[in-house]
Amino acid sequence: MSPPRPEPRTLVRMRTQRQVVDYSLQKRALLREVLSGRLGTYEVCDASPYLKNAARFHGEPTDRRCPICRRENLTLVHYIYGDELKQSAGQARTRTELPVLAMTFREFQVYVVEVCRACAWNHLVEQFLLGRDGLNDEPGAEAAAAVGSSTSGSSATGVGAPATKRRREARR
Repeated sequence: MSPPRPEPRTLVRMRTQRQVVDYSLQKRALLREVLSGRLGTYEVCDASPYLKNAARFHGEPTDRRCPICRRENLTLVHYIYGDELKQSAGQARTRTELPVLAMTFREFQVYVVEVCRACAWNHLVEQFLLGRDGLNDEPGAEAAAAVGSSTSGSSATGVGAPATKRRREARR
């Protein structure tokens, strides 16, 4: 018997990808509940018609079979959320669109959901943050930012300015 292959990541690490949360342990626990009979398949195979359509039109096919029905391969759907996205928030996007969006917007959250189009199994696979703000996380960027803020005036003004801007945007 050959050793099990490690499951491939859903998204090759992008330059601005950060704060990755993996839900594989939660998925394993849920599947254990289903296989033991404590949960029925109707309770876990509950994908909405919108999610199934997103999988059909925006999804990325995988080579992994559905763990419930084992009839069809799973499809990954990437949903984006963020304040800066405005009307685009909550939309499903293809994986090829994500690097372009990451360079366009400062910060947004990506949720990756796996979906079986046959039996409606769906589960959150991972979530992560993308955007231009991630470019500042490179080594040495913090020291350069500290030098820039100390020469630009008082540190209280530099720290309070973004918070004030956010409060003004929230009032609108």
